[in-house]
Amino acid sequence: MTEKYGIGQSVSRFEDPRLLRGEGRYINDLVVPGMAHIAYVRSPHARARIRSIDAAEALAAPGVLGVFTIDELERDGVGTTAPTIRRSRPDGKPMFWRAHPGLAKGMVRYVGEPVAIVAAETQVQAKDAAERVAVDYEALPASDPVWEECPDNVSNVFEVGNRAATDAAFAGAARVITRRYAVSRVHAQFLEPRGALGEWSAGEGRYTLHCDVQYPHRVREVLAGVLKVPEHRIRVVSGDVGGAFGAKGWANLEHRHVLWLARRLGRPVKWTCERSESMLADDHARDVASEIALAFDAEHHIVGLRAHNTSALGAYVSSDRNLLPTFMNLGSLVGMYRIPAAHVRVTGVLSHTQSLAPYRGNGRPEAIYLLERALDDAARELGVDRVELRRRNLIRTFPYKTAITFTYDCGDFERGMDEALSLADWKNFPARRRQSESEGRLRGIGLANAIERAAAPGLEYAEVRFDPTGTATLIVGTKSQGQGHETMYRQIACERLGLAPDEMRVVEGDTDAVAYGAGSFGSRSAAIGGTALWLAADKIVQKGKRIAAHLLESADADVVFAAGRFAIAGTDRSVSLREVARAAFAALPKDIEPGLFEHATFSAAQETFPNGTHVCEVEVDPETGRVEILNYAVVDDVGTEINPLTLQGQVVGGVVQGLGQILMEQVTYDGEGQLLTGTFMDYAMPRAGDVCGFKVGHNAVPTKLNALGVKGAGEAGTVGALAAAMNAIVDALGTSDIEMPATPERVWRALRRRA
Repeated sequence: MTEKYGIGQSVSRFEDPRLLRGEGRYINDLVVPGMAHIAYVRSPHARARIRSIDAAEALAAPGVLGVFTIDELERDGVGTTAPTIRRSRPDGKPMFWRAHPGLAKGMVRYVGEPVAIVAAETQVQAKDAAERVAVDYEALPASDPVWEECPDNVSNVFEVGNRAATDAAFAGAARVITRRYAVSRVHAQFLEPRGALGEWSAGEGRYTLHCDVQYPHRVREVLAGVLKVPEHRIRVVSGDVGGAFGAKGWANLEHRHVLWLARRLGRPVKWTCERSESMLADDHARDVASEIALAFDAEHHIVGLRAHNTSALGAYVSSDRNLLPTFMNLGSLVGMYRIPAAHVRVTGVLSHTQSLAPYRGNGRPEAIYLLERALDDAARELGVDRVELRRRNLIRTFPYKTAITFTYDCGDFERGMDEALSLADWKNFPARRRQSESEGRLRGIGLANAIERAAAPGLEYAEVRFDPTGTATLIVGTKSQGQGHETMYRQIACERLGLAPDEMRVVEGDTDAVAYGAGSFGSRSAAIGGTALWLAADKIVQKGKRIAAHLLESADADVVFAAGRFAIAGTDRSVSLREVARAAFAALPKDIEPGLFEHATFSAAQETFPNGTHVCEVEVDPETGRVEILNYAVVDDVGTEINPLTLQGQVVGGVVQGLGQILMEQVTYDGEGQLLTGTFMDYAMPRAGDVCGFKVGHNAVPTKLNALGVKGAGEAGTVGALAAAMNAIVDALGTSDIEMPATPERVWRALRRRA
């Protein structure tokens, strides 16, 4: 059993049986004695002045404990957050930003903005009473500036790359291809809507927050600042999380509210976000328009890239999180290609919408979409085969310093592309296209080479703690949101320590149990958290050798460790790790500290760069505009694959999220700032019938930047899917005059425009 549960084994997830039996510990499963519930009064206007709030009828409703506005919040001294990133406006003045005050103050600036909180004995009573709060609004045009102090709505500009070198490259280019593309606004749509349960212990003078977040320690840090208490007076616990994708990565407004009200009311307070509220309450994602230009020499080598992105930030910039999607992964814009000069300018604009925040890929899918669409359009305009154009410009030597921020440490991009083309049977596509045409349908194929920054430098913590019976607890500072961490960390520990998986327990997500943790985001858990665990296990082995030498009456240097046993080299005398662990709590020589607990931290010297090639094949019904995904092949290099089975699930899930954005997903507002896509009746989500079977290949080139050779896999599927799918649709339609989502209506209209 031990040999079959190590690194590289396709084992079933350890956590699945309890989850499938309904024994998960999700936020909505938590019920504590005396728990009150809250509901929000949210703005129906995109822009309006609040004249008055009359809570009399709500306060008289059954079960109501109180109605709270910004006045009470500020009176009790609850603070706000602020961005730390320094940016400037086009005129050189500091970036314009305003943090959300917690509840609307005098004005509302987007539909769904929280105006008041109703607390009641039950959730139903809180919701009913919230409808009785009378807010007198003076509606104002949504075309007005979001903030009067910023009449042009420009929050900030940011530039990266070498402008002078790029201008020179374009000036000397043989051809320049310029295009405009838009990446739509979307919502994460996790399986489990957000929630929070706050408790206050008067005896300890301490808060406890139960929530569904990706990095509990960072949430604790933020809340300590907002509530103006030391960090040790806040405990954050995150149990099972039903999906997050970046959107559950921060201390949201509701977290401070439930803690504040728990103390004010003297009882636990819970908020449960319902699906119909989610689109109003949660941050949104993507939403970037870009003009991108590629400069080529006479041999069709790319000599320069220039882009100007405009991102809609929303009404509030409350923290760095709201800026990250606009700039964090601009380096992906040069992709896998030798592009000697590049320059990118980003303009962040304020809008009467919910704020922007990271979502699976956090800028990577957007960058690859812009680049790979531009490459396909360039190939058509230059009269060059699109595969050949990419091949001609691929990076082949490593390490490679790109023109925008990144240094790729290793990879084999051409091999991965060739394997994906083979897996997709690219060479026989013309025959399949003719078959579709004979049946009155249009067929297209598209590819995208995708690369992303992952596992960026940042501290992570892990601990291996043995008990006197010889079993172990693995404590890690990351936080699973469904990725299978309980399985992955067991596999790493089994590989290094030789224990059976049922001899270990995995603990994450509790700031009282875990000394520190940066959490899970940016495909970092295996590479950073896994390496920290490996290093902690190494320390267990080193101390174990000393204890084993005592038990075997040998010198420390003569003891070797393998497959869970310590042995005297060259003999058959040995003891198991479990025996050593039990002995660690018994009488030991004075120079050996009793017990067997070791911890380690790890921060990589630089980020890793997972990469891959996606190939998508579609068929279009020209009469209805319906797009059918026929085939999808992807070959990824994620470095060492700890569990190929769960890796495939990660890749396929990511691809489907990307396909959803291309085919149907979009957060839409009308001209008055009204949200038109607040439910699944309006915001379409991909289902099994909307996609096909997937072929997943492997092109592993382990990195040397961490002990495991892992690059990261959590976002790989999404990063390449948007571009591959849209390129396939454009190939089928014979026109690039279409933007996401490629709904049947849009496809039908694009075909009519072409005709």
